[in-house]
Amino acid sequence: DLKNPIQGLEDMDLVKQRHIPTHFLHVKEDGTLVLCIMHAPDPAHPFNLEQVAQYTLIFGRPEMENTWQGIAFDYAFCMHWQTLFGFVLCWALCANSAAKSSVVRRLALVMARPGMYYEAVALYNAAFLERPLMAQYGSHLNILQVHVPNDQACNFSDDNALHILLHNRIPLDWVDHAYTYSMVYLEQQFHNPTMFMDIFKDVDNEHIECLSCYGTPSAILQWDGWREMMEDDHYHLMFKCAEERLLPAPPEATGLYYYIGMDPNQVHL
Repeated sequence: DLKNPIQGLEDMDLVKQRHIPTHFLHVKEDGTLVLCIMHAPDPAHPFNLEQVAQYTLIFGRPEMENTWQGIAFDYAFCMHWQTLFGFVLCWALCANSAAKSSVVRRLALVMARPGMYYEAVALYNAAFLERPLMAQYGSHLNILQVHVPNDQACNFSDDNALHILLHNRIPLDWVDHAYTYSMVYLEQQFHNPTMFMDIFKDVDNEHIECLSCYGTPSAILQWDGWREMMEDDHYHLMFKCAEERLLPAPPEATGLYYYIGMDPNQVHL
């Protein structure tokens, strides 16, 4: 029963009854008062995980047609931080193009094989003894995004993906931390079979071999666990649901979601 834009005293009384914080109210140039709906994350700051998390909550939540490949969502609307981080890392490395999903897929499959990036870094350091790889850290990285023409997407390989990681000096522990993202991504592909199923099966087999050699990659503790909904999230959802009532019914949800407390590294039952 929320209206957007706000029209008249009755609508404003309803806003007050719901105890909606004033920072959600925005006055447009024409003087119209509107409830502020979540905006898309700033592409200039791709590692603002909290902003990405809120946006994902609105547009990739359970009961919607989930296109957020690799992000683990449970039915309490919690997101797993490791999977959110891996998603952001992969998409930050790719320029917007028709082939972007192909590049992200290959990066995710590299991350699904523990030790692959370690071996690539070791080879790089052996070849360049005087200037070994110096990883860059921080929220504002100097990222050179890859742009792959659509007609070359099928040729994008593991070596190309590793080159992107090396060229951008991505830390080893960041790739390890993205492991859970790659597992959820891979599981989602098996949940909804695609034309790349043979590739996914090969990578899954190699993933098991890599685990026997390198073990399960370690997580970065401060970016681990489940992100629970906050007060602002509830308001954003309330506004979005009110807006969606005026639209046609969305397609049936096809996403893979997790039960509350479930470990996304485990097989989904």
